[in-house]
Amino acid sequence: MPSALAWGHNKRVTRDHTESHDHASPRERPLLIAIALTVGFAAVEAVGGWLSGSLALLADAGHMVTDGAAMAIAIFAHRISMRPPSQRASYGYARAEVLGAFINALLMLVSVAWIAIGAVRRLLAPGQVAGGTVIVVATAGLVVNMCSAWLLMKSSSLNARAALLHVMGDMLGSVAAMVAGGVIAVTGWLPIDPILSLFVAVLILRSTWMLLRTSTHVLMEGVPEHLSYEDIGRALCTLPGVAAVHDLHVWHVDSNRAALSAHVVIQDASAWPQTLTAAQRLLAQRYGIDHVTLQPSWHAPIRGKRFIPLTPIGGDDKHLH
Repeated sequence: MPSALAWGHNKRVTRDHTESHDHASPRERPLLIAIALTVGFAAVEAVGGWLSGSLALLADAGHMVTDGAAMAIAIFAHRISMRPPSQRASYGYARAEVLGAFINALLMLVSVAWIAIGAVRRLLAPGQVAGGTVIVVATAGLVVNMCSAWLLMKSSSLNARAALLHVMGDMLGSVAAMVAGGVIAVTGWLPIDPILSLFVAVLILRSTWMLLRTSTHVLMEGVPEHLSYEDIGRALCTLPGVAAVHDLHVWHVDSNRAALSAHVVIQDASAWPQTLTAAQRLLAQRYGIDHVTLQPSWHAPIRGKRFIPLTPIGGDDKHLH
């Protein structure tokens, strides 16, 4: 039934491409507004940090500049991802958003390193900080970051998550700057400024590592984390007429869509159309996988070939080998 498989795939591609034209602008609008808010206030925060002598404010301003760049990358990657498949890119460009998230994670690592280096230098050579100015500017920055985060939370894509991570880091930076300003204004203890900057850097590093790991997993075509490779193999082996399954592969097409391919050893060639339909229904309904390529075979896998067989044992008892 290759024609049925091809028809189902083409139908999905056409629908996705149509939706991209209909809804691209609404999806990008939150990012555009967030960029304007973030970059605009970064300039204000940089001036405030320079006038007050606060490293926490300067670090947050620098972080907000990278946020603006991150969101610009997110928009650029989203537009590329909406391009339809071509003869040179048969899957389309959906992974551009994942690549954008990966690049954003790398930018976050650079930001963390910059904040940490500045904090260590300030610990070794403390400078005067105007606590009152820091509190006012940091409070305004927190409000701006909360507005940006609210806009970005409307999207579920990995790329939007990457941009949201940047903004959440800014929110932590603003809170840290407010606390530092308050402590300095009350006690005059200057080390609190770089110490809180290092604390924020550690928190950002943890979230950045998780994003980097997730985006790398998608780019390396790993099995989606919400799916069980073993469970899928066992389920396919329970279908009537299936003797074994080997060369099973499950991977991400993009951050929200999975694909599957496998060789299916069948007992009766004439029953393959019914078996294929049952397999497609099982994978779509139970696992949400609608991009499926199954190749029927009537012989055991070639010895020495690298494969992962799934064979039934003891009649109805199916077991993964």
